[in-house]
Amino acid sequence: MNYAITHDITNEVEIKHKKHIRVLIISACVFLIYLIGSIIHFNLPGLAKKWNNDRASMFMLDIYAHKDHIKMNWKEPEKIDVRFEGGYREVYKQDPSWLIRDNQKKSTTVNFENGGKFVFFPDRVEMRNFPKTKETFVFKLNQQGKPYVENYVGKEELLPSWMRATENKVEVRPSLYERLQVYGSKVEVHRYELGWKYFWFDFNSPLEGKGFFEGIALMFDKNRIDPEISNFNLVIKEFWGNEIWHHDTVLFAMVETLLMAILGTLIASIVGLPLAFLAAYNVTPLSSIRFFLRRLFDMLRGIDMLIWSLIFLRAFGPGLFTGIFAIAFTDTGTLGKLMSEAIENTDKKEKEGIQSTGANKVLQHRFGIIPQIMPIFISQSLYYLESNTRAAVIIGAMGAGGIGLHFLGALMTGNDFENVAYMAILVLIAVMCIDTMSAKLRRLLIGIEDKNN
Repeated sequence: MNYAITHDITNEVEIKHKKHIRVLIISACVFLIYLIGSIIHFNLPGLAKKWNNDRASMFMLDIYAHKDHIKMNWKEPEKIDVRFEGGYREVYKQDPSWLIRDNQKKSTTVNFENGGKFVFFPDRVEMRNFPKTKETFVFKLNQQGKPYVENYVGKEELLPSWMRATENKVEVRPSLYERLQVYGSKVEVHRYELGWKYFWFDFNSPLEGKGFFEGIALMFDKNRIDPEISNFNLVIKEFWGNEIWHHDTVLFAMVETLLMAILGTLIASIVGLPLAFLAAYNVTPLSSIRFFLRRLFDMLRGIDMLIWSLIFLRAFGPGLFTGIFAIAFTDTGTLGKLMSEAIENTDKKEKEGIQSTGANKVLQHRFGIIPQIMPIFISQSLYYLESNTRAAVIIGAMGAGGIGLHFLGALMTGNDFENVAYMAILVLIAVMCIDTMSAKLRRLLIGIEDKNN
């Protein structure tokens, strides 16, 4: 008998094991088919071919470095101007230390940190002393006004891999930090250096070139730089009004984004909690009310936050209200569903204990249900506050305003990636601060609630 029972149990185990294996095989096949279909549909091999290492490198370089543009027109070779980031307003009035003009030789030398240099002459440009090559390259214009590399006409394939010569352009890129472009009308050199230059004080500021600690020291210096204003106010004014980094605009936009997230989450929490009670079967006996509210929650969270933002953008136009209501509507549906389920899963004994004292329904819910769901409600609300801070950036880019709109604007310029990085860091810091504060607030509120129990 024992042998028969053992044999039956063994057979059942084997059958279940075989079923599990079949389920795993079927799941693996479905996943493999889905993966292959995705690769074909999105043409991933084609995307890989379109990858451009040079563009990716340039993108990353613009995030953590800055560049100066040195330009010479062939028609006026004596006029060589130097501009920060190529801006029309940021033209150097005095030559930087790495640019040397020699009036006797009629030359202008641009020096680089690796020892290399580009030397401008009225009829040519020379490339000297670069680590990757011992050869001196000379760039000129032919009789048709087309650029070429001396001694390499018709032999362009012999040029180094970092140098490219075409009919209308010669481009030289020995490394990420040096670049020369020779055209029929002009010659332009890009000189890169690490760091965010003019981050504290802009190009035309009386405090230009000073760093953070120098600015702090000046704030308490009695010798005024500007007789009409104290150094303290001058430092604040020049930093706040920085015309390159736009600290005033960016930081104000960051405050708008935080307000969107905070007010939207607050409205969702205030509205979602009472609706959650009405949607819970152990609180509301009428199934029609529960059904209506649950479908309302489905609709509110089923429509994506971005879609809500587009709807409210049409209603309110660009501004905070668009972002606030988009967040509030979506999170009301989510928090309402989560809280109604939490209410339904509460222990009945606590509510029955309160009821036995003769308390009315309101007091039963207040002291029998709310203490049980409060930790979950606080945790979920604070989590969505953190999540909504990130979401508010995306909503802002869609037209609601805030830092998202400025983020998108800087990204679309194609050359302000350092500003993009600056705003991304601000968002990251904001999310980290909110996460830290929300964790402390959650522990504090839950601790107070536990003491009351």
